[in-house]
Amino acid sequence: MHLLVLTDRPGGGKSLLPALEYLDHTLADAPLEPSSLQGLNACDVVLVDATQDLRLAAGATRSASLHDIDRPVVVVMTEGGLAALKVTWGFDDWLLPQASPAEIETRLRLSKDRAHHQRPQRAANVGDLIVDEESYQVRLRGQPLDLTYKEFELLKALANAPNRVFTRELLLQDVWGYDYFGGSRTVDVHIRRLRAKLGPEYESMIHTVRGVGYKLVPPGSRGRADEDEIPADAD
Repeated sequence: MHLLVLTDRPGGGKSLLPALEYLDHTLADAPLEPSSLQGLNACDVVLVDATQDLRLAAGATRSASLHDIDRPVVVVMTEGGLAALKVTWGFDDWLLPQASPAEIETRLRLSKDRAHHQRPQRAANVGDLIVDEESYQVRLRGQPLDLTYKEFELLKALANAPNRVFTRELLLQDVWGYDYFGGSRTVDVHIRRLRAKLGPEYESMIHTVRGVGYKLVPPGSRGRADEDEIPADAD
């Protein structure tokens, strides 16, 4: 089994779960941040280190859930941190660092099997809008939209949870990453560009929730474009 381990520990995955040394799995370590979840073709299970920084761990697991990642996410955390574990993190299972080889093997296998049988559809449909994350294509009434990578990621985040309100901060963390310092107005700029590409008939699908953020609503639902003045450029 190929395991992607999101951790900032110097010793990587084998330092996080020492019993992995006795199991026949291939480990790949990556930084504990949402951007590490991109390109999971060779990964069977994602292990997230929540033993040191709960905020970063929660952000990584929520990002996986938000983007409909079809690999199971297993959180590794200390017994003292279990009280902070919430279902809203979007994880599939959890482990303690001192877990035995047998327990680790069983939980990983069951998580993988559940994900295989419950694999979600990889295209989000909201009215006439289709966001296909396998092909990185967006179609509106059957016609492709020419989007940049960031525009696609932003629209995908909104389309995967129609009518859910996303704060600017959450969208910024998920699409641009925790280490981006451009400010939340960057989200506003990209929302404006997305609305322009959706056109007059569909721009109101991206609805502004004043003072909070944005949500994607089906065509015909009550919504309005953002009328605030937005900077003309952003990273």
